[in-house]
Amino acid sequence: MTDENHGCSALAFLRLQSWLSPSFPNGAYSYSHGLEWAVEAGHVSNRRSLIDWLEADLCYGSGRNEAIFFIEAYRCVAGGAEDELPHLAELAAASRTTSEFALESSQQSSAYLTTLRRVWPDRILDIFSESKCPPVSAVLLGAYSARARIPVGMALPAFLHSYVANLVTAGVRLVPLGQTDGQLAIASLEQAILSRSEIAIRETVSDLGSAGLMVELASIAHELQYTRLFRS
Repeated sequence: MTDENHGCSALAFLRLQSWLSPSFPNGAYSYSHGLEWAVEAGHVSNRRSLIDWLEADLCYGSGRNEAIFFIEAYRCVAGGAEDELPHLAELAAASRTTSEFALESSQQSSAYLTTLRRVWPDRILDIFSESKCPPVSAVLLGAYSARARIPVGMALPAFLHSYVANLVTAGVRLVPLGQTDGQLAIASLEQAILSRSEIAIRETVSDLGSAGLMVELASIAHELQYTRLFRS
């Protein structure tokens, strides 16, 4: 491998870190994905129950579907089928099961698109700027990772890690838990992230589906929660 290839790999890795960093201005910190209600209801009350809740969402709920949307978008770009991205994005947007999840998705993904176009412009982003193609984060980042030639075996686990880590941070504030407990929770979810990534690489949109009913019910209940720190 040439030094140039090493440089390209390093650059792609740095960009991936930037896109998934907590410092990226997408507003993710203001959403708990229903976790706030789960804490108030007593379903999540310590590190162990936080891990169980997030692992269930990752493996059987909305996190599972996000992994499939990510990998499908990656395949569209890598396989030269970019014209399929609008349909995939519409399907992903329609898959939001509650009004809060729809708000969470549209706000974060629109912020992603705005910043990516300004800092790392690329023609693939023009597809998501059309009004009929909503910029769902999983589809947007899957497509953009393929354009940047970031290996899918690196990009998808990193995306899911960011998804989980943001919710762990919410859990640390809500339960509350200590910072070390938060890191222990993230570490405990590493194998689930890798397993979900390996499975998703073999899946397609035909495999979409959710058994994460409690997460969706939590989101619905959160809409009427009297005292709230988070928007979902």
